[in-house]
Amino acid sequence: MSLLYINENGAVIGIDGCRCTIKYADGMKRSLPIESLEAITIMGKSQMTTQCTEECLKRGIPVSYFSKGGVYFGRLQSTGHINVARQRKQCALYDTEFSIKLAKRIIDAKLRNQSVVLRRYEKSKGLQLDEIQKMLSVCRAKVFRCDSIPEIIGYEGQGAKYYFKGLAQCVDKPFQFKGRSRRPPLDEFNSMLSLGYSILMNEVYCKIETKGLNPYFGFMHRDAEKHPTLASDLMEEWRAIIVDSTVMSMINGHEIALDDFTTRLDEPGIYIQKNGLKKYLNKLEKKLQTSVKYLSYIDYAVSFRKAIQLQVNQLAKAIEMEDASFYEPVRIR
Repeated sequence: MSLLYINENGAVIGIDGCRCTIKYADGMKRSLPIESLEAITIMGKSQMTTQCTEECLKRGIPVSYFSKGGVYFGRLQSTGHINVARQRKQCALYDTEFSIKLAKRIIDAKLRNQSVVLRRYEKSKGLQLDEIQKMLSVCRAKVFRCDSIPEIIGYEGQGAKYYFKGLAQCVDKPFQFKGRSRRPPLDEFNSMLSLGYSILMNEVYCKIETKGLNPYFGFMHRDAEKHPTLASDLMEEWRAIIVDSTVMSMINGHEIALDDFTTRLDEPGIYIQKNGLKKYLNKLEKKLQTSVKYLSYIDYAVSFRKAIQLQVNQLAKAIEMEDASFYEPVRIR
């Protein structure tokens, strides 16, 4: 299966027989079998023909729309996978002991994964960030003593501050940053993180949808208008593993440079340009296709993309059983 990324303005995506065609503004053309297409992501001002839209809806191929700077607008989706009975159970478990138990498991795994990723980079830089690692461990320990979601989120936020403080010391000098900045991203590092998290959320959203769950009925993140809170819940354990490690690898591996970014007169912040975007998307796609043995309940390697799907399956099972212990978050080594 393949994902189609369109990051050029003026492209037209259509259908010719059993192939998806792309015609670019400069006259270049390409195509790929529609049967192999898992999803389409359009970044910028391109368009799809009505015939292609209909084919995507019939086949359940989601189409996501982003700005050139990575701001997520929305998606075209089929209603063929909705499971009403499962969604009723999902909704009924909101704000219950199930939510608290699930949140503890996810945030514990997130903090642990952040610690492992940070340790890898501090080792590569010859650093010893013992105090930061200690505080991440303290946050993990406190999570399991929490009695409410806000408390859990509070310790998750504290852990994130320590984690990014550590990462800031491991990033090559030209890309130094002072912590997370979101809307807008105020430096190149945050620009890559924000775009990567948007793409990761889209990946998780697709898997939630195909399992018949409602992406907007979260357990840990509180209800928010127009925000898919369940996707936010499930992407937490993957952020450091997939996005943060990809960004760090590109920067410290000198695969991307400061001149791959730009500022805009009409939009505050720093954003990745066309050439840098292409390199970043390719790197992120390779990461998602990488096979790993991080899931405790299977004894064989699967790609990160397949692992996300299996985790959504685990959540569906936990919801059906009304028992959060059936959900085993991913923990890297």
